[in-house]
Amino acid sequence: MTGKLFIGRRFREVRESKKLTQKAFAERLGISLSYLNQIENNQRPVSASVLVLLAERFQIDLSSLSVNDNDRVMSMLTEALADPIFAPYAPNMQELKLVVQNAPGFAQALLNAHQAYRRNSEQLASLDGQIVNWAGEPTAYEEVRDFFHLVDNYVHELDTAAEALAERLGIPDNNTTTALVNHLEARHGVQIRQSGPHENSLRQFDRASRTLWLSPYLPTPTRNFQIALQIAALEEEERIGQIADQAAFRSADARNVCAAGLRNYFAGALILPYQRFLQSARDLRHDLELIATRFGASLEQVAHRLSTLQRPGSKGVPVFFARLDRAGNITKRHSAAKLQFARYGAACPLWNAHQAFEAPSQIIRQLAETPDGVRFLCIATELSKGRGGFGSPRPRYAIALGCEVSYAKDFVYADGLDLTNKGTYEPIGISCRICERTSCPQRAIPPLKSRLNIDRDCRHILPYRISS
Repeated sequence: MTGKLFIGRRFREVRESKKLTQKAFAERLGISLSYLNQIENNQRPVSASVLVLLAERFQIDLSSLSVNDNDRVMSMLTEALADPIFAPYAPNMQELKLVVQNAPGFAQALLNAHQAYRRNSEQLASLDGQIVNWAGEPTAYEEVRDFFHLVDNYVHELDTAAEALAERLGIPDNNTTTALVNHLEARHGVQIRQSGPHENSLRQFDRASRTLWLSPYLPTPTRNFQIALQIAALEEEERIGQIADQAAFRSADARNVCAAGLRNYFAGALILPYQRFLQSARDLRHDLELIATRFGASLEQVAHRLSTLQRPGSKGVPVFFARLDRAGNITKRHSAAKLQFARYGAACPLWNAHQAFEAPSQIIRQLAETPDGVRFLCIATELSKGRGGFGSPRPRYAIALGCEVSYAKDFVYADGLDLTNKGTYEPIGISCRICERTSCPQRAIPPLKSRLNIDRDCRHILPYRISS
């Protein structure tokens, strides 16, 4: 699947040309009637597996299906084709657009093949001749990460269901904790108790006694999220299972990881209901701390929710969101903006997300420009996940959020910054391996498709010079 592909009119035309009812058409494709109805009404994107079935069973040329230009797939293809294995071929942007628009299945197949090649290469380099399985299939987490990435991190059925429940419970007007606790007891007969002081789990549900055990050390936002997560597990399993099944993952592990992610999605949408949250973000100019206070949420919950505001007809500002650990590993990522995160290797060291660890609890601002000339407002802050007393582990993370500079005035963090002065923008890239900048003093490794000139009589900041 190359992205959020809405082709309801085309699906309906194919069905009507075959003189089939929706029920018969759905049975031929092996999908539910409700899913087909949502596709035809552009309420759900079409998955890659359904596209393949459409082509096979009705002799449809996939290139005839119109699709909007997808910046994320373009970025992924650009990065993949920068690999030396494709040298000396260097497609221009027009060629890439033609592939993405007219042959989305081929584009995804190429990306899958390149990902498999990269995984095999990395295994070969690290395992030093050991006998391994060279199937090259993506890990469960990689599959699920791509699933959420390619549906724009927005799941309509769960989002609207969570919003409807929040409306019935009076969230956020009523106390969120009280509303969730009362609903869990009234609807499901579940009592909430505090677990013992030495228990390691945040949440533990005992089905026999209908008891939800929660750690006594959870901050209120985390406690609310865990209760909402239990509500998702009790009320939304059928819907979640259908969504996970329709994604047609390669393994049961991936399907289960996706189901867990969808429960998390519902929980976040319940405590931060879409329209109320969207309006608050606009009214408060995306001030993370004020939004968090209004909803009784954490900064990370607010930042993550901002990245999901992609409801058709009621979208928020397209933002990117990421969470990093101190080693620079990106543990959460999503981008509705043009800024994309590296699929291989570390993120650009000039990105302000890394600086957040140097200024705990402060919000750091940055105006940045990528090699393609796109400019961004970037904000980052450090968070501590510690719980318990002295000596307990305290994992530290940085969260990063931002938007293209054309939306910057919608953010309070742009106040006082000179958005028109080119000199105020710091050059950043996706990762060193594909960055085109030849004079970056922070470069860790040479770019893939460049020649290196080494002068034994002259040393600059880098031990080599880069030539195209």
